[in-house]
Amino acid sequence: MTDSEQTPRHVPAGPVDPNGPASDPGAHVAAYCAAFASGSSALVDRFYEPGAVLVPQPGTPLSGVSERAAAYDHLLGFGVPMKAGTRHLYVAGDIALSIVDWSMRGTARQGFPLDLHGVAADVLRRGADGRWRYLINNPFGTGS
Repeated sequence: MTDSEQTPRHVPAGPVDPNGPASDPGAHVAAYCAAFASGSSALVDRFYEPGAVLVPQPGTPLSGVSERAAAYDHLLGFGVPMKAGTRHLYVAGDIALSIVDWSMRGTARQGFPLDLHGVAADVLRRGADGRWRYLINNPFGTGS
């Protein structure tokens, strides 16, 4: 393994581009939250490799753009921002394991209180363009 890192990062290491994945794995979470705040499932999906797996609820892995988009649209429909911070980040070359505390708390557009939260266990890979994208996004970590 090369480039191993175990540093909690709650502040992005560089500027956040809400239009695409970060070139620094430590900035990935902030960039993802900015994309999520845009309300666009197409923009959110830029943070995933084409064959990536999303586990929107324990025991339900989804792959493919249309399945992932349906899951994003469900969450985006609440109109509540996502807050997240990296607890641990382990990098080995072009692969990273990111442990992330996240929450969506507030009043949904539909008028009910929303309290979603978890500790994600995510696998990222650096692409040929130098940007980090999800291979596996598992928002509920070991609960999944």
